This record gives sequence, C-alpha cells and structure tokens, in this order.
Amino acid sequence: MKYHIQTKNGMINRGNWNRIKECMRRAREGKEITTGFLGGSITQGSLSSKPETCYAYLVYEWWKEKFPQSKVKFINAGIGGTTSQFGVSRVEDHLLKYEPDFMLIEFAVNDENTEFFEETYEGLIRKSYGNCCKPAVLLMNNVKYDDGLNAEEMHLKIAKAYQLPMVSMKATIWPEIENGRIERSEITPDNLHPNDEGHALVAKVITDFLERIYEEIDKEEEEAFADGKLPKPVTANAYENSIRYQNGNSTPKLEGFEPDTEPQSDIRDIFRNGWTAAHEGDKISFDIACTGIAVQYRKSVKQPTPVARVIVDGREKDAVVLDGNFEEDWGDCLYIDTITRHMEPGMHKVEICITEAHENDVVPFYLVSVIGSE
Repeated sequence: MKYHIQTKNGMINRGNWNRIKECMRRAREGKEITTGFLGGSITQGSLSSKPETCYAYLVYEWWKEKFPQSKVKFINAGIGGTTSQFGVSRVEDHLLKYEPDFMLIEFAVNDENTEFFEETYEGLIRKSYGNCCKPAVLLMNNVKYDDGLNAEEMHLKIAKAYQLPMVSMKATIWPEIENGRIERSEITPDNLHPNDEGHALVAKVITDFLERIYEEIDKEEEEAFADGKLPKPVTANAYENSIRYQNGNSTPKLEGFEPDTEPQSDIRDIFRNGWTAAHEGDKISFDIACTGIAVQYRKSVKQPTPVARVIVDGREKDAVVLDGNFEEDWGDCLYIDTITRHMEPGMHKVEICITEAHENDVVPFYLVSVIGSE
C-alpha cells in the first residue's frame, strides 16, 4: 500500500475487548464463526470495482487468513442511503437472526451529528450488543472526504457509555487528506464513497486494530457488563424496540392501496413488501403500539408521481406531506420521514392518504413501511 496512514490513531475508544478476544479464540480453535457488517452504501460496497474489494469483504478476508483452521462466514447487511434509524428497525431481520460472532456497525456519514441520531444509534447498539447471541461489536466511523464531517461526536458518546471499541477514518485518513499527503481524487470519486484504494485504506485501519487485539488474545479481560444487564440509557432510548411494519407482518385497513406481493430478491431490493396507490383519496391506516412513528416511502426520479399525507391520531394540524417526487437525479431513494417522537405509550392510529395524483403519473406512490418505535 503506497499510503502511510497512522492507523494507531484510529482507535478513538478502546472499549472492552473481551468479546472480540473470545471470538478470536473460538476461531483459533477451529470453530465456525460468522462475521456481519451493518451500515450504508460504503458498507454495501458502493464504488468498489467488485464486491471483493469493498472494505467489509477485506475485513472478512482478514478473519479467514488469520484463522485458516476456522470456517468463516460473511454477511454484508449494508444498504445505501440508510441511517441508524432504519438500522435499528432492520438489524434483527438482516443480521442478528444469523447469530453473528463478530459484528461491525457503521452509520457515521449517513447519520447527522445530532441528538436525534445519538438516540437512534443508541437504540441500535443496545439491540445489537444486548442480543442473546452476544456478538462481538466493533464500531467504525467513515468520514466525508471534502469537509471531514460525520456523526462521530454523537456516536462516540454511545461507544464510551457501552465500553465498545470504535475506530475512526476521521482520525486516520482525513488528516492525510487535510495535509495534502493524499489527494482526495485518488481514493474517492465523489468525496464520500471510496474507490478500491479508499476501501483498502478503510480496511487497513480496521484490521490493524484487530491485529492489536490479536496480540493480546491470551490476556484475560472481564466482560464489560458481566451480569448481562446493559447500563442505563444515556438518551430517552425510544428506538431500541423499533418494529418495521410491511405487508408480511401487518394487516392495515386498505382503501385503494394495494399490497406489493412480488418476491424480494435480497435486502437491497428495497422497494418490496410495501403498498402502492395511484389515485387521489386512496388510503391506508394502521393501529400501532408505539411512542414514535416514521414512514418509509419511495422518492422517485420518474416523475410525476403521487403525493401523500400522513396523520397520526387524527391531528390534521400536524400532518406531514410525503412527496414521492425526488429532486435529485441519481436514482430512486428509500426515504424516511420521522412523523412523531416521544408520544405517550399506547395504541396510535396512523393514516396515509393520497392527496395529489396526476393523469400522467409515471409510477404510483410506494409506501415501503411504517416504523413504530418505543
């Protein structure tokens, strides 16, 4: 590798290494382990020339090469354009059900550096680290290569609260760009998504950190929360138990909306298992036990497309517009709108109605899911 980044600076929170050491010991003994990666488009492998040059796959390869006596499985649960708010609602179905032994989580460039995403991120961490399969969790923060921004400040608060190791591209790759030792164009075509060189650098920061842990594999380290109980949340923690309602696990009242019954090819076939509507006045309504509501829908570059409105508990003055027309041009977007937060616990009525349709609509309005959080 022609770049000489200071990977030792990547460890911005040491955290507790017990679970990662235990995972390495099992692999050393020849036991099968599963490595899983949850994040956005960079984790998915966007702009890598092939799946095998994505940082996630390169980290998986480190596990294979380090422990050739073990069968190592690989699960990439990255979905482009998604945040920890969506992550906490999907982590069970997309990753935890496979009982990962090692789990890397990354949402630092899709989350904003706000208290809202501190709370959604905490929900994701609690749901993941507290899972019965007891995964060894490593947190990683990518960075925007044009301005050095990410959600690291908020995410780091959670890492420290849960004694989880965290590595940072802001502390390793970004300084080299800022000082002119790396030209941005050499590692990223768009100042966000790494090319193969960039993915290799990201993987190097992570695997060098794993090497540090491996060097101490036989040093005993107590589990961070030996009694199995996670610490008291540092936020209101209204997202840990988020549930994503689609047509396979809910029975909303339909008045013009139609369920999409086409099979989903994989988790990145994102516009599936929802509902479509094409006429003004079409409605769909849910009764959901929750304290917060978010709506996922398609914003399409194929225009025009219908516009909808969502109302919770009949409060029309707080209605939120769901405009299916996307202002960007890079492709259809899986968009998420937060409708309500921190409501009183209990059943809440969610009604979505098409308020604007056109004779020349190219595609229908697509409701992907309603997410209830608590």
